[in-house]
Order: sequence, then structure tokens, then C-alpha cells
Amino acid sequence: MLPTKLIAHLAWADDRVLAALRSATEPDPSCLEVFAHVLAAEHVWLARLQGKTPRHAVWPALSLEECAGLVQANQRELTAYVAALGPDDLPRGVTYTNSAGQEFTSSVEDILLHVCLHGSYHRGQIAWALRRGSGGAAGKGDVVGGHRYPAAAAPPLPRATPAAGARPEARRRAAR
Repeated sequence: MLPTKLIAHLAWADDRVLAALRSATEPDPSCLEVFAHVLAAEHVWLARLQGKTPRHAVWPALSLEECAGLVQANQRELTAYVAALGPDDLPRGVTYTNSAGQEFTSSVEDILLHVCLHGSYHRGQIAWALRRGSGGAAGKGDVVGGHRYPAAAAPPLPRATPAAGARPEARRRAAR
């Protein structure tokens, strides 16, 4: 099921950013601000899906260790939420109030897709800022890279294999 793969990738990518921020020598402070936002947004959307009140604002001021705790909580709760979905749940509408006080209804499927794409966008910003500064690098965070080189702590993702007709250099790159 696609939502399961998306959430597994989200967990893997959040772990990669957390590790990069922990190992960075002098990361731009905006990296932590944006990462806290990504994690808080994941939390807020999950709360909306569950009909609960979020415990975090969309742009919270969190320490790196508070982010680490939120990474674990989000991974656990999002994984459980998606695992419990039935075939009729994805198109189901969820009515919520945004941070500006406006009410909307979106499908479960659209919300989950938004959560994953939103995080990818901001993790790209973090990776760019880390590479630009002296803070290190977050590494590749793309889906294909995640399927080729899963982090040990992340849920195992199936390895991609080059097509039988792929050029030899593509097969060598995939084997690395």
C-alpha cells in the first residue's frame, strides 16, 4: 500500500536529518527551526486525522533532543495509523481547522500525501543549508536513494535493482 511506503520513507528521511544535525559542526540555526516545523506539522496533521488536539504549534521552538523525541513519536504513531487503514479509509473526508482558524475538509489520502511531500520539501532545504554552510550534509533523502541505502535504524525498505537492460555503469552504481 502506497501510504505505508510513504510513511516508511518519511521515517527514514527524518532519521537522516536528525543524524545530520547531530553530527553537524556549526549548522545554520534555521536548520533546526525548519526541522522542528517539519516534525510539528507531521504531528499536527496526525492529530487532525485522529480527531485530537495537537500538542505542538506548527512552528515550535524545539531543541534537537525535543526533535528527536518527536521523530520517534511521529514515526510510531504515523506507522500505526497507516497500518490500521482499510481500503475505504483513504477517500474518507477529515474536517479540521487550520492554524488561521479556517475550516476545511480533505481526504485521508490527500492529507498523508501532503505530510510526506511537505516534509520532503523542507528536508531538501535543510540538506541544502547544511551543504552550503560548514554543518555537514544530510545525505541523499530521495525515495530511490532510500530504497537503495536504508539506514540501519529505519524500517527495512526493499532494495531497487537495475533493469536487466540497464547500461553497465548503472548496474555498478546500484551495486554500491
